[in-house]
Amino acid sequence: MRIVVVGGTGNVGTAVLRRLAEARAAARAAGGAVAPPSDDGRHDGSVEIVGVARRLPDVHAEPYGSAVWHAVDVGASDAVGQLTAIFTGADAVIHLAWALQPTHDIPAQYRTNVTGTANVLSAVARAGVPQVVVASSVGTYRGVDAAGKRTPVDESWPTDGIPTATYSIHKAANESAMDAFEADHPSVVVTRLRPGLIFQRDAAAEIRGLFLGHLVPMSIVRWIRWLVLPLPYPFVFQAVHADDVADAYWRTVDQRAGGAFNIAASPVLNPPRLARAFGMLGAVRIPLGLLRGIVTLTWRLRLQPTDAGWIDIAAGVPIMRTDRARSVLGWEARHTSEDALRALVAGFADGAHVAASDPLRG
Repeated sequence: MRIVVVGGTGNVGTAVLRRLAEARAAARAAGGAVAPPSDDGRHDGSVEIVGVARRLPDVHAEPYGSAVWHAVDVGASDAVGQLTAIFTGADAVIHLAWALQPTHDIPAQYRTNVTGTANVLSAVARAGVPQVVVASSVGTYRGVDAAGKRTPVDESWPTDGIPTATYSIHKAANESAMDAFEADHPSVVVTRLRPGLIFQRDAAAEIRGLFLGHLVPMSIVRWIRWLVLPLPYPFVFQAVHADDVADAYWRTVDQRAGGAFNIAASPVLNPPRLARAFGMLGAVRIPLGLLRGIVTLTWRLRLQPTDAGWIDIAAGVPIMRTDRARSVLGWEARHTSEDALRALVAGFADGAHVAASDPLRG
């Protein structure tokens, strides 16, 4: 099985590479079919891994050494041709490439997020790849109010997004693109994973840089233990550990399972649970508008990189049911959402990063 991972150096991509390498090792240990080795000796098991990234990682470090790498900017004008050549002969393409920054340059984000996804889909069709698995998100779902969060939704909930959040708008655009792609290419299995927030220890530097900015030291979590966490009541959302998301990606390609899958762990995160994960004294309720105003002001002053759209996502995304992932894929989260968040917090405290990957280096 030849699997191409587009965007294999980020938070989720690194975890997917780890999971694919585990699957390959397990197949070899069980005496599974062995693919012909490549010139560099990396294709030595039943799972052949190909990585695609804009900036190549250090292949001498794991898990990046488990893949053969190609440098491609998915949003570039010549990306379809490059990707088609890489995808030819693949059994599945896992598309994870995404730009969360710069939030002050929406066209640059669109180029990677929407144009890049369109280029990947075009290359999948041209190369005759039988399955494409695309990273969607809980952020693609239509928003709900605080009362609506009491009723979990399944994969049939509308995917037109939250209109005040660029991330959500781009995810919704890609869902529409996948709808059109499925209609035009019925022979291709199209799979969409819609996870909650994804955490792991090694992503601490990346997440700090993306959402807090480099003016905020990672060690700040050591200074806030005697404080309370001020958050609005509607801040109720789901999270999942990156390794559990990676397992879901592997299961979709191993089983060639199509359609959409909600991926999240229990329990649902709320302000008190968030405060406990950060080791703080507790949480105090503040108005949503106040927090949104503070974030907007500091974002406009470029004191931090997160715009208010992310506040709207945290306050507005629905709570997802994950029954389909369990029944179709046999997937279960091995980590609780609190464990996943605590792992990230520990990474903040320790200054965790992955030097072999530009995104995870922060």
